[in-house]
Amino acid sequence: MSDAQQAVNQENQDPGGHGSGPLYAERVKVHPRIFKGPFRKWKTILLWVFLAIYHFSAWLRWDRGPGVPDQAILFDLPGRRAYIFWVEIWPQEVYYLTGVLILAAVGLFAAAAIAGRVWCGFACFQTVWTDLFMMVEGWVEGDRSKRIRLDKAPMSLNKLMKRTVKHVIWLGISVFFAISFLWYFNDAPTITKEIFTGQIGGWTLVTLLLLTAMTYMMAGFAREQVCFYMCPYGRFQGVMTDEDSLLVTYEAWRGEPRMKGAKNKDFSDRGHCVDCGLCVQACPTGIDIRNGQQMECIGCGLCIDACNVMMDNMGLPKNLISYDSYTNMVAREEGKGKQVHLVRPRTIIYAAILTGVMAVLMLSLSMRDRLEVNILRDRAPLFVTLSDGSIRNGYTYKILNMESQAKSYELSVEGLEGATMTMIGQEEKDQPTLKLDVKADHIGSYRIFMKAGRQNLDGKSTNIDFVLKDLETGEIHSQSTVFRGP
Repeated sequence: MSDAQQAVNQENQDPGGHGSGPLYAERVKVHPRIFKGPFRKWKTILLWVFLAIYHFSAWLRWDRGPGVPDQAILFDLPGRRAYIFWVEIWPQEVYYLTGVLILAAVGLFAAAAIAGRVWCGFACFQTVWTDLFMMVEGWVEGDRSKRIRLDKAPMSLNKLMKRTVKHVIWLGISVFFAISFLWYFNDAPTITKEIFTGQIGGWTLVTLLLLTAMTYMMAGFAREQVCFYMCPYGRFQGVMTDEDSLLVTYEAWRGEPRMKGAKNKDFSDRGHCVDCGLCVQACPTGIDIRNGQQMECIGCGLCIDACNVMMDNMGLPKNLISYDSYTNMVAREEGKGKQVHLVRPRTIIYAAILTGVMAVLMLSLSMRDRLEVNILRDRAPLFVTLSDGSIRNGYTYKILNMESQAKSYELSVEGLEGATMTMIGQEEKDQPTLKLDVKADHIGSYRIFMKAGRQNLDGKSTNIDFVLKDLETGEIHSQSTVFRGP
């Protein structure tokens, strides 16, 4: 249990039973100690990898043709488009984003079933940002012991200088992170130029300031408190793991009973844990993994590196703390062989769901139409009787050209003999066909009036089809509607 948690428990105790004890205790700052080891090495490597992915992907270019943004990942809110490499998502195709969210959620569940909170420990935004901030803190203020002494020391010129340098760097990182967020919603080079020339304002400036403040507070001050109280993942992690999930585990069967030190390194009548506390010192959330599985454990494995350092010093086998499953730990305690079951019903179900959703998304993307037509018939009035006795209906005809090139179409009507059309903005009147031009990646909206002789109508409502022909490819798109009459 961490110092902070112990403090909370002590404050919450009420020996007199009168309910007079305070409900909350002041947070005890966690000062993690750095130990060399494979988990620390991979955590550092992945830190820079994920920082690059999260904050520079917006600078990747993707040629989509003239008149279309060439940014690989762009959420164009004014243009109501989302561009993700070769995929262009229109507002009516938001279900694709829903599919991506389902993949992310199920992928998180699958990762938890296999290796617990491995996402939290190595890839989560909060973890990555906090790691970077703590790295800066170590560079400026020194190792764990120096940071603790500096916190307790009265304010001095040296302390003021170190704190000032640290917070200036933190603020600089926070501003950069906020700018990188804006890159995904604007052309990255353009918005960067506007920011540094002071040309931004309104909601863009508000967003920049809010994201800067939020990153600075969350990574610089809140840190593990975000994982404890704000992130829901730790709360329901227990239902996503089982006895075969690989979790950061203290091998109590081997470590207990724990005792301080060991004369002549004799461990014949005691456990291998020397109660050094290095595992607690290395933990970024300040917990003691020897107390069993806890919600606060983010699965980073840094306590494993710390414990292995002590095991080496004591000449004992490594991995007193390790990534292990309950099933395997029991098997090892009983002297049986290694038992790791990565393939089991739970992981098979998650894999099937992921495969199915991915297949549906890919199939849908490969088969989706790049042309969409929408017809809205006038309802007031339903029809107009002209002076020559013919009947006229009005329509709003919209063409969504999702291609990266301009298109020309020919529009005709079927199902109503002798029908002619007139389009507002076109000089020709009462034509059997109309020529419609639509820009690349654009919505063309046209106001069309259709006229037909009363004798050709099929009662009050005549079923008709608007037939749209691509003049370049010859492809036909037909949309049904009705023509109203008396």
